[in-house]
Amino acid sequence: MNRPVVSSTPVLRTTLLWSAVATAVLAVVGAVIGYAVAGSSGLWSALIAIVLAAIFLGLTGASILIANRWYGDPLYVPIFFGAVMGAWLVKFVVFIIVLVVLRGQPWLNNTVFFVALVVSIVASLVIDVVVMLRMRIPHASDVTLPTMADLEDDGDTPAEPGQSTT
Repeated sequence: MNRPVVSSTPVLRTTLLWSAVATAVLAVVGAVIGYAVAGSSGLWSALIAIVLAAIFLGLTGASILIANRWYGDPLYVPIFFGAVMGAWLVKFVVFIIVLVVLRGQPWLNNTVFFVALVVSIVASLVIDVVVMLRMRIPHASDVTLPTMADLEDDGDTPAEPGQSTT
């Protein structure tokens, strides 16, 4: 069955592409700064934080893209929200597990990890804002308004101006 394409799909793909580019740049810059600040523990702390932020932020876009494959299906809305909420729950559980595993590791520099995580998230949010500001999607996209022919076929012809509908 040939389903319609959701107008946000190209925007999400563009966002994921730019997020991947930003992650690569942040990984290089973060590794250099982390190494300069705290040696090899700073390097690994920065890289882990940047990759962790990229994976978590990419999961949201990916879950929406996957859910959009069911657009047009009667169960699209529950599938969409189930996929997005499921991805959020996975991120939450994995984040807690990662923090518990990394807590107290002698090779992890907490300050570098925190700063790299915050900078990665802010960079991703900036990319999201720039993509949303530049996209050309109407506010009410993916909607088809009825035409006069549709109204006449249904017997719901509108009244002429000045005529009563009662």
